[in-house]
Amino acid sequence: MSELDMNNSSETNWAMIDSLTDEEIDRSELPPLDESFFARATWRMPERQATIAVPVDPDLLAWFQAQGSECEQRIIAALRIYAEAHKGFVRQPEPAAV
Repeated sequence: MSELDMNNSSETNWAMIDSLTDEEIDRSELPPLDESFFARATWRMPERQATIAVPVDPDLLAWFQAQGSECEQRIIAALRIYAEAHKGFVRQPEPAAV
């Protein structure tokens, strides 16, 4: 991801989206939640997150903090996006020192 991509802001009118009531939301394209949906549905509990300490460059931390109050969640999301994009990559072992 380039620096330009990271600085692009959404063109979505979030204030308008936030102001919609349940009745105003168009759900016409959503399939109905009928008995067949619930027959196939499974209950999943989110996995508990591991807590670790990772050193982060001050400028990188400052950038995430400047994005808003949910800095840690944004860092986690960025890590998940990176991991998903590199799922097929398998790191080769480093050659042994001679």
